[in-house]
Amino acid sequence: MKGVRDVDFDGIYRSYFKDVFLYMCSLSANEDIAEEITQETFVKALRSIGTFDGSKDIRAWLFTIARNTYFTYCKLLKIYADEEMTEDAASV
Repeated sequence: MKGVRDVDFDGIYRSYFKDVFLYMCSLSANEDIAEEITQETFVKALRSIGTFDGSKDIRAWLFTIARNTYFTYCKLLKIYADEEMTEDAASV
């Protein structure tokens, strides 16, 4: 894809998909979640590529998006159970 400052987003995707996916596998320990978060990471990156100033490593930028996306995912699904949830689960 050309357009936003002549960025080859297809090339970025091909170059960094595996790195982002493996990073997500290490965080989530689940390939299905890792693939979902990786895809969402690239969608978000495509939407905000205009904010990337090029002064930093694009891989680090993608990892930051991926990490934040994963933590949001965890928060939404309440993966990190608090004590109240643990007590409720024990009573089931």
